[in-house]
Amino acid sequence: MISPSRITLAVLVAAGAAASTAALAQPVGSQAPLTRAQVQADLVDWLQAGYDPFDWIDYPANAQRAGAIVAQRRAAAGQTQPQ
Repeated sequence: MISPSRITLAVLVAAGAAASTAALAQPVGSQAPLTRAQVQADLVDWLQAGYDPFDWIDYPANAQRAGAIVAQRRAAAGQTQPQ
């Protein structure tokens, strides 16, 4: 006969496995993933705003400045930011 502690352990392991599987099956966000074309268009916007991906010395300021410019341009055009 199987002891009650083994049955309890088996139930807990099965419940944990079911819960983790259900969590992995959920979509990450409410929006669909970006397409390759959307990512490339976003990169073009950042490059036109002055972002230099190879400027490691001024990295935080360079990215923040370009991000602010892209956000201003999109707000003026009525576009939303890709997520």
